[in-house]
Amino acid sequence: MTSAAISTTGPTADLAGDPAPGDAVIIPGPTRSGDLTDDLAVADALGYEIARLFRLVQRNSRGSGPADLDRATFHVLVHLASADGPQRSADLAGALCTDPSTVSRRVAALVKQGLIERRADPDDGRASLLAVTDDGHSALEQSRRHKARLVAEVLDAWPLEKRQALVTLLADFCNDFQQHELPAGTPARRH
Repeated sequence: MTSAAISTTGPTADLAGDPAPGDAVIIPGPTRSGDLTDDLAVADALGYEIARLFRLVQRNSRGSGPADLDRATFHVLVHLASADGPQRSADLAGALCTDPSTVSRRVAALVKQGLIERRADPDDGRASLLAVTDDGHSALEQSRRHKARLVAEVLDAWPLEKRQALVTLLADFCNDFQQHELPAGTPARRH
């Protein structure tokens, strides 16, 4: 099996569950023989390709114009924009599967940028709720359009059926992965 070192640097490493900036992660490459008949070989090859896709998306998302949102900011905005109303910071941290202190730092930066705002919680005067501002919705929409154009360009030569199959299979995989739970008492690992 081959291996490739993938470095993780940048401001989003902590929120995304990546190692500290500058740390290298060893991602196993696909098996040399290309034999994908074994379940573990398929899973290993898929994991490799997903990691490669994340790195390519991150690299191609830089410098995307006025809405140049890093991955962590994008995920915070997407979640808050798609949630059923404003949320508490702790709920946001749970939804993003990350540490509350990490979300707190990210939220403070986004409030300062004017992309989200704090609102009084009507059920608890001591707490605040987080909501996406008009500027945040605008930046999110610009970022989504940029990402969609990039993906459309990449898939341009693919027949429609192949594009639709990719969406269906990827959605099925994500749904099944989301439903998969670690056995009780197993701590989640940060790589």
